[in-house]
Amino acid sequence: MAHLLSHHRHHDPEIAQVPVPHGPATGSEHDEYPDAGTYTAADEANIFAYLTHPDDSYTADDHTYWADLPLAARARFVHAVDAAESKKELRAVGAMARKDPLAPVGWYFRHAVLPGAGLLLEGYVLFSIGNLEPLFKLAWPECWGGQEGGVCSRNWIASVTYLEVIGIMVGQQLVGIIGDWIGRRWGLIQDASIMLLGLLMLTASWGVNLQGWVICYAWSLFVYGFGVGGEYPMTATSSMENAVGAGRLSSRDDRLHRGRKVTMAFLMQGWGQFINQVLLILMLLIFNHGQGDPPYGLAAVQWTFRLSFAFPAVGTLWLVYYRVYKMPYASRQLQLAKSKNKVTGYDRHSLRMTLHHFGGRLFASAAGWFCNDVFFYGNKLFQGQFIGVISSNPKSVMVTWLWSLCNILVSLAGYYTASFLIDNRLYGRKMMQQVGFLVCFITFVIPAFRFKYYTSPEGIHSFQAMYFLSSFFNQFGPNAVTFLVAAEIFPTPVRASAHGFSACIGKSGALLASVLYNYIDNQTKFYVVPWFGLAGMLITFIWLPDTTGLDLKEQERRWDYIRNGRAEEYHGVAVHPAHLSWWERMRGVGKQYDAKLDLKAKIEDLRRDWEDAQEARREEKRRGEEGLAYHDDEFSDEVHGYFQRTSGSPKLKAMEKNRSREEGV
Repeated sequence: MAHLLSHHRHHDPEIAQVPVPHGPATGSEHDEYPDAGTYTAADEANIFAYLTHPDDSYTADDHTYWADLPLAARARFVHAVDAAESKKELRAVGAMARKDPLAPVGWYFRHAVLPGAGLLLEGYVLFSIGNLEPLFKLAWPECWGGQEGGVCSRNWIASVTYLEVIGIMVGQQLVGIIGDWIGRRWGLIQDASIMLLGLLMLTASWGVNLQGWVICYAWSLFVYGFGVGGEYPMTATSSMENAVGAGRLSSRDDRLHRGRKVTMAFLMQGWGQFINQVLLILMLLIFNHGQGDPPYGLAAVQWTFRLSFAFPAVGTLWLVYYRVYKMPYASRQLQLAKSKNKVTGYDRHSLRMTLHHFGGRLFASAAGWFCNDVFFYGNKLFQGQFIGVISSNPKSVMVTWLWSLCNILVSLAGYYTASFLIDNRLYGRKMMQQVGFLVCFITFVIPAFRFKYYTSPEGIHSFQAMYFLSSFFNQFGPNAVTFLVAAEIFPTPVRASAHGFSACIGKSGALLASVLYNYIDNQTKFYVVPWFGLAGMLITFIWLPDTTGLDLKEQERRWDYIRNGRAEEYHGVAVHPAHLSWWERMRGVGKQYDAKLDLKAKIEDLRRDWEDAQEARREEKRRGEEGLAYHDDEFSDEVHGYFQRTSGSPKLKAMEKNRSREEGV
């Protein structure tokens, strides 16, 4: 636009008189500004600077993107931005606390606990299932002991785990598609409703004999697992899109804190595990007359396990209410994307384009999640072996639960560390996942080749250290990152489907581990597991892009170009080499990055957005209702004035069209 104005200013009197606004854009679209001058390239740069070169991503002097800076300058710039942001947040927290000491707690509840409530409840329940199994084995050894000739089929006992995992996998993929087809809000309500049904079935599970109860229990887990599976893509996509905000324009909060907002919801899963473990310990002590060691009375076991499911059922009932009545705009971003592309139902065209352009990303998110789930399940190997050596009473369920509680606390530390560092542009998502996989590989491969030593009293403390390190770096690494990037690196129309597919493939890693571990001994398990960490690290390095610090709206802007068959015309930071995977760079995607060309195109894209907003606003007024359209108050008064005047010139429009044809912009 600056080139166009400067080139034609002295040759066309109409363009030469285009005024520069100096005040609010009030009144009609063609108000006059008596004191206005004429537009220059510097005027245009100043008008759009807050949109095209925000100070958290570009240097103030020469508008250089942070990823284009030399390493030392980049570190100084990132540290300066982060320090200023931290001070601003601390001042905001202090101001809240001065007005109301509990205000920061309320803020955390609204922005972390509520978005992650579904994951908190599912973390509670799924962890409860694993905790209850050793209790069942001691209470009903003739059924859960796994002996040949027992009263319960060994296949049905194994199916308790299999059906749970399969239910989760089906829910992840199916509800992911539903979330992109019908909407995020519908998916969230459906998930909570199915989880409530599953919890009621688990609480009331019964049978005329133990075998019948096991079958009822297994199918109840399948139903609950289906709801849990859908919770993954729905929570990730809704948290992601709520973090971005409702407008078309990018935001500082999105660039600097998007990852933190999503992982703050995700880490509620860890709190669910913690709450479950504490309640199980308390209930067993209460109902078993203060005794934590066996024998355990059958009545105590019945009360403990049934109440462990009844408590989250109450919380899930509230979750259904909250999602029905308090989340009316959960599908807003998806509906806007569909409206923009005139799509009803499922956007199959976007799915085809995603597979073509982002196939490597889909492989990275799915395969990385698969490798992580093998490790996540494999961490239990450490726990069992460690307790067997260090404890004087390893058969006590209470001893197992107490050590498990310690491991949960270590995991929570990993969750929070991930949340604090996942948006740091000098470390970020990709590095965090690679380091996490590497540490998990090391902590498993060392005891694999000296298994007898590390599981003996002499080496048990080193074994314990590796046990806790694997827990910490699994959360401060692939477990948090896979959940985030599986939603972040894909466009809005298929975001839930891609996340659901990645999570489904990931959960097949847990299924593989649960089946495989039934047929190999403990040392062989340690031989097998480490290589998934090495594979995960390599997959991350080759195929996963690094979206740390990248504006999600800029990714959506690139997607508009791709969807409209103009992928090569996009030159913005979404194809900056720093934000692409090694695989994408080898395919030449990053070669089209050009900051100068992108600046011109971005202003024209903003113009189209502004014109669309004006048209939508007029349509809303005509209908006398508030629709989904964004109002134009996102733009500053100066941008309003600029677009009002330059859009009002037929000659200017014709010249812009000719220039676009000549230059291919």
